[in-house]
Amino acid sequence: MEKLGGFIYRHRKWMLIIWILVIFLFGFFALKLPTVLSGNGFEYKGEYNETRKILEEKFGHAKSTIILVFEKDKSVSNDDFKNFIQDTLKNLSDFDGAEKITSPFEQEGMIKDQYAYGLLTFDKKAENLGKEIEQLNDLLKNKPGLKVTMTGEPIIVQDLNIASQEDLAKAEMIGLPIALVVLILAFGGLVAASLPLVIGVVSILTTMGSVYFFSYSADLTIFILNIVPMIGLALSIDFALLFINRYKEELQTNSIQKALEITVATAGRSIIFSGLCVFIGLSGLWFIKIDIFQNVALGGMTVVLISALCALTFLPALLAILGKNINKLSVIKISNKQSSIWHKFASLVMRRPIIMATVALAILLIGLIPVKQMVLAIPGTDSLPAKYPSRLALETFQEHFIANEKRDEKKVTIVLQSNGNIIEKNNLEKVNKVIDKLESDKLVYTVDSPFSATGLKDVDQLYQLLTHGDKTMLSPIKDYFIRDNQMLLEVYLKTGEHSSKARQWVSEWSGKDLGLKASFGGPIKFEQEIFAEIFQKAPYGLLLIVVSTFIILMAAFRSILIPIKAILMNVLSLGCTFGIVVWIFQEGHFGITPVDIALILPVFVFSLVFGLSMDYEVFLISRIQEFYIKTGDNTAATISGLTYTSKIITSAAAIMIVVTGAFAFTGVMPVKQLGVGIAIAIFIDATIVRMVLVPALMKLLGDWNWWFFGYQNKRQRKIRKKPA
Repeated sequence: MEKLGGFIYRHRKWMLIIWILVIFLFGFFALKLPTVLSGNGFEYKGEYNETRKILEEKFGHAKSTIILVFEKDKSVSNDDFKNFIQDTLKNLSDFDGAEKITSPFEQEGMIKDQYAYGLLTFDKKAENLGKEIEQLNDLLKNKPGLKVTMTGEPIIVQDLNIASQEDLAKAEMIGLPIALVVLILAFGGLVAASLPLVIGVVSILTTMGSVYFFSYSADLTIFILNIVPMIGLALSIDFALLFINRYKEELQTNSIQKALEITVATAGRSIIFSGLCVFIGLSGLWFIKIDIFQNVALGGMTVVLISALCALTFLPALLAILGKNINKLSVIKISNKQSSIWHKFASLVMRRPIIMATVALAILLIGLIPVKQMVLAIPGTDSLPAKYPSRLALETFQEHFIANEKRDEKKVTIVLQSNGNIIEKNNLEKVNKVIDKLESDKLVYTVDSPFSATGLKDVDQLYQLLTHGDKTMLSPIKDYFIRDNQMLLEVYLKTGEHSSKARQWVSEWSGKDLGLKASFGGPIKFEQEIFAEIFQKAPYGLLLIVVSTFIILMAAFRSILIPIKAILMNVLSLGCTFGIVVWIFQEGHFGITPVDIALILPVFVFSLVFGLSMDYEVFLISRIQEFYIKTGDNTAATISGLTYTSKIITSAAAIMIVVTGAFAFTGVMPVKQLGVGIAIAIFIDATIVRMVLVPALMKLLGDWNWWFFGYQNKRQRKIRKKPA
């Protein structure tokens, strides 16, 4: 590491030139990234997708549908309303992007009082309808007292993309200025304070440009726009803060080159170990084969690598050129009083370790209490801010045209497949037995099938009707429910949205032998598969994170107890974080409308924060270790380590809280919860854990902190043999 510092110093100009070329190249592709993002990322290759393909290929279900919701004021006459609908459809006569356009006048029940709706079906996935939506926006015109609004999955997907970009801009406008203020308070000068922000922006631009190329081999979710900047800015500023602080410290007694070499060897080493912890924390998401988790792992791991690389090469090159000018443009004078304050605080913790540890643990355990009430849900339309017309239009459509008992979120689709034609008598008898079993289930509200559509319960009568009945009358029923050897059943359950009972129901019925081959689909099946994948695979990721973190910290500090303590305290602080998030969002405090917790939150926050919080562990323990190796005095080393790092940890945490917490003021609910969750976790970790619990336990365990299969005793003897 010291040689690396010397190499960068000698080739500082070439290093800067290389990085400038990288910034321009990847910056260009970073600007194109939003154009290749689509969907909310909840794609999973399971039975739900297979059933959906059957419905599209065999039953003619559209790959995507746009709903046109028409509304009129009470002052507008019904005739004017009908004319407005007809004029709107006339304007769409030249629109050839849709596979089919269904007018509100074609079917009964599509016009009710002040509302009406039409349908546009497409043979394209929702995320691929950008051009068609743009054309429709130009064709659809409102009139005084009359309006038409597009909604449905394609519009929701596009609006989520727009909202994500707006949220990112808003978060940056809030976070960056406050981060600059914190940096000025930490360093006292504008030059030193501006460098971490430069490193942060460079890391994000380079990462987003790199991620663009992944779009050729993977489907990228729109949440990449929020996740990469959230992680990248916080982490790269953290790295730069640690590095610059150590450089300024070494510059007081060494030449520029020597100061840089020592900084790379010490702070650079800490950056490598902390970066490894974050990288492995995110790699645990690879086990979950759902697009959004794969995307976050991909984007997050990339931004960690680039942030660390930038902090270890680009930043040292900048510092080598700036030299002692790093202290220029001083705004405020940094006094030594802060160090004395931290010294007094550290001494207080070390004098009362039992009391301090007990109070800290009590706070964390109290925060854990609400966790047992947590209700997890897959983000849906309610992820969009309430102001978006597409969300309001969908709510209007559901309220006026879809009976509460037959909402999509209560539906399970079953496709039954037989040997031979499904309407053969023996196959109809098997279908009828399946329906009887379903209808006898206490959780089933109703089953839509050819039996219910014709009003017949007797198999013989239905067989006669389907084989010899009026073809004109039967055509709509056959078209909807029957295809050769397959029949569609639609089962509606007596459950609310995101019901665990509904997921359990579809899981149990999917495993039953129904006498016919059955493929399950629908929103409930989709949720059940997503939940099952996460709950089955997340423990593997958790195990990887814990074991890898233990090995990394053990290798970094030559200690058994330090990594064990770090892991246990991280788990406890994260549990407390989840409890507070439930209290804020699910129970509706601080003026927030109560809402379920996004399913992604526990997994993401654990994976991100488990690694990010190790930054502070590495920063603090590395410095304590330096003093311990010099003195052999655990208590003195802990006090000195706290004194030297408390300010930098506090500043780093403040910046990370500001950068991630800024997303609390955004509109996309999962991102809002994620930002708040990370900010709370970092606050707890940097204050209660790192400043109180860690030093208190360091004091209580004494020299046992550094035991490593006899390594500590050998080191102690070497220290004691040194002349005073």
